[in-house]
Amino acid sequence: MTIATIIGSLEKIAPSFLQEEYDNAGLITGDKHWECTGMLISLDTIESVVNEAIEKKCNLIIAHHPIVFKGLKKINGKNYVEKTVISAIKNDIAIYAIHTNLDNVINGVNGKIADKIGLINRSILIPKQNLLQKLAVFVPVNFKDKILTAVFAAGAGNIGQYSECSFGTEGTGTYKAGEHARPFAGKVGERHQEAEVKVEVIFPLWLQQQVVKAMIETHPYEEVAYDVYDLSNKHDQTGSGLVGYLEKPVSETEFLKLMKKEFKLSVIRHTSFTGREVTKVALCGGAGSFLISAAKSAGADVYVTSDVKYHEFFDAEGQLLLADIGHYESEQFTTDLLFDILREKFPNFAVLKTGVSTNPVKYF
Repeated sequence: MTIATIIGSLEKIAPSFLQEEYDNAGLITGDKHWECTGMLISLDTIESVVNEAIEKKCNLIIAHHPIVFKGLKKINGKNYVEKTVISAIKNDIAIYAIHTNLDNVINGVNGKIADKIGLINRSILIPKQNLLQKLAVFVPVNFKDKILTAVFAAGAGNIGQYSECSFGTEGTGTYKAGEHARPFAGKVGERHQEAEVKVEVIFPLWLQQQVVKAMIETHPYEEVAYDVYDLSNKHDQTGSGLVGYLEKPVSETEFLKLMKKEFKLSVIRHTSFTGREVTKVALCGGAGSFLISAAKSAGADVYVTSDVKYHEFFDAEGQLLLADIGHYESEQFTTDLLFDILREKFPNFAVLKTGVSTNPVKYF
């Protein structure tokens, strides 16, 4: 099995298209055409993780954080990034990072955090816009179901918790086949009228090629009349942060105890208690202070994230409990998430989790 096959399976869940502009997710070192000898999953890629991959005969490291984030002008081993890259290249170790694209899907990093807390009725805190397209295609009435089956299988027709969503409008189509045409119905050189249905479905724009391909391959006409529109609608399955509900309200103290237990925390930095019960929880794995205002607007009782600066704690303004649990701590279960995904996709292949703690922060 090639590394490209593994990357392809991951990017069906978290397309690279969804990474933020500042990010550097994707294949950092190595060749996607290499045969994979084994996968090692880690939150970070550092030199000790590369050494572990060598020892365990894994030539692919799948990490959440990209080891190369900013451009490298020199690679001479002067810092940990350069040392790691040199070691990976010398030992033919491919490094693949699945970063903000995994943050930006509802069942990604934040979904795993929500699993640990037990949140229900989840939604994206700030959904992304301009990620949806609509396909409208004109098809003979008797071929409507075949077309729908094909485009649904290609990923179209999903709206929130609903799948196989479409709309059809019946009408009459006309065409006159040219001399070298092979018309589905009617005669060459004569105008033909055909009872048709205008079928409309939506899909994420990164699926356009496969949705259109599936439709054309199923359509009975030689020349298919169809339109693809860009939509400005929000895509409610992708975006920043997540918000959900606890199954039953708890006190703020009880909620922080729950966080300490589930995330094995020795300390939580937080704002003053508001005195209200916690029912609605907003969260963002990693550095999420940019979403404090959104968490307040969503009516969250608590916002869980990390890397909050001193003055940013004031932004809570007593409207919610702001809890900083630590960057590594908030994303630590991403390795479990990736492990479960890959074990399900490749049950007979070597998928390993790192035994190295890459957390650079210690508490005394």
